[in-house]
This record gives sequence, structure tokens and C-alpha cells, in this order.
Amino acid sequence: MRSLRVISSYSLVLATLCFASGAAFADFRICNRTEARIGVALGYKDGEHWTTEGWWNIPAGTCETLVRGTLIARYYYLYAQDYDQGGEWSGKAFLCTRDKEFTIQGIADCLARGYNRTGFFEVDTLDQKNWTVQLTEQNQTPQGLRGPNLQLGPNLPNQKKQ
Repeated sequence: MRSLRVISSYSLVLATLCFASGAAFADFRICNRTEARIGVALGYKDGEHWTTEGWWNIPAGTCETLVRGTLIARYYYLYAQDYDQGGEWSGKAFLCTRDKEFTIQGIADCLARGYNRTGFFEVDTLDQKNWTVQLTEQNQTPQGLRGPNLQLGPNLPNQKKQ
């Protein structure tokens, strides 16, 4: 995990609702609208329990479904890193990750449990059944809000520095 946190060279199109004509589906997707390969980690609360998962390796110009079916949470948390050019999409919601493929239960004491403590950004799906997040490079024309939403949602517990 790189310690350098660079988000200034990127902008994030936070959310784009994606509706298929005539098709009834419910997924949480991420689209890589950059010219680089990216790695993505996802965090969410399922009832009373926090889970983080990673890594989805998404080639340039493609989309990947991270959650198939009905979304179990309103708020999802994403962290993405650019494998080819450096930089990342990050935020102020700290969750546990590791360098290799992972599914981690809980968000407390990441370092003490042998994990990395990583800053995720929040995505508010507004309780929609289907949601797509598009990550873009700064020089591309955004299709929505610019910059990551760094506010914590009401479902994220207070974060303490570790």
C-alpha cells in the first residue's frame, strides 16, 4: 500500500444513476473512465456489522459490478488506486484493508489486527436499487459533481486515529 495520498490529479464523478430500459436489476457498479488500470476496495455496513472487500482490478474504460442484486446499504465506501500513473481516490472514512485480496469484518483496530488503515470516500445511493460510480481523470469532462464527497454518513461510527 502506498503511503502517498494524491487525489488532486483526479476528479470523481460521485454517482450516476444507471437505468436499463425495460430491465429490472439492482447492482452497485464502478466504471473506470481513465486510461489506467485501477484497484478498488469497497466498504459497507450490513446490519450491525462492517465489511471491507478488495481488490477489484478494473482495466481502463471498463465497468465492474461490486455488489450484485439488491443493495443492502444506503451508504457504500470506496477507495481506488491508479496502478499505472499513481494517485488514488480516497476520503476521510477509515476502514481496514490489506495489500492482497481480502474480506475483513469490522473496522476497529485495523493496525493492531495486522491490516492497513485506509481512507475511503462515501457514496450515498439515496436508497436506490441500482447505482454506478464513475472514476475519471481530471482532464476529462465530468458528468456530475467534481471531487470526492468527504463527509461521513450517519451510519459510520466516529473514527479515532490509530
